[in-house]
Amino acid sequence: MNYEEKVRNEIAAWESKLFKPPGWLERTSKTIGTRINDLIPAKVHDVITATIRSIVRTALYGAEYTPQRPVQSFSRLELADQEARRSLSLYQKIATAEGAGTGAGGIMLNLVDFPALIAIKMKFLFELAHIYGYDTKQFSERIFILKVFQLAFSGAEQRARLLDSVKRWDTEKELWVSDSEYSKKMDWETFQKEYRDAIDFRKMLQMVPGIGAVAGAWANYTILEELGEAASNAYRLRRLNEG
Repeated sequence: MNYEEKVRNEIAAWESKLFKPPGWLERTSKTIGTRINDLIPAKVHDVITATIRSIVRTALYGAEYTPQRPVQSFSRLELADQEARRSLSLYQKIATAEGAGTGAGGIMLNLVDFPALIAIKMKFLFELAHIYGYDTKQFSERIFILKVFQLAFSGAEQRARLLDSVKRWDTEKELWVSDSEYSKKMDWETFQKEYRDAIDFRKMLQMVPGIGAVAGAWANYTILEELGEAASNAYRLRRLNEG
């Protein structure tokens, strides 16, 4: 079996996992998270939505996340994958340290953790794009990054739509060759709820006195792990489809 066949098998296994019915822990955490979210005042939800909107708009239109690393030109997918794993390891360490620090600091610092973790993830995704040979100065590549972010932290129905978009990106990217109304048309409320549902249980543990630091480190590590898996496989699909 050559390397590309191995990668195709890994992607197939990942796709199966994406649409696997949720287990007991996921169902329980979803129920608890929904109940807690129902108790949170609307103004707080508005702040969370505004935070996500601001960070995503920065990713789409700003230069804050543009990597210093030049766009790589690995001719072999295996070399790109090796570099991607090194980058993921680095960003997991950054996210773990950030989660441990805010987890040890109580509720107020946990509020700081929310935008900080999204910013870390965005920075990682921009780095990953350059590793796999895609220039984030192109607006279409920034749209792709946003789709990958959503793919990692969405429900099954959204995942199916987003995965299909990733697989057809060689044609769909032509829709996003320049600045557009994309972010204005985005359903920001759904975006933030699905993202929050995906991480709620882990981040709630971060607020428990006595275990906050450990829980915060674990939560951020596993969240980056999920993002890294989704993002790497999305870029691998593109590379394979491009031959």
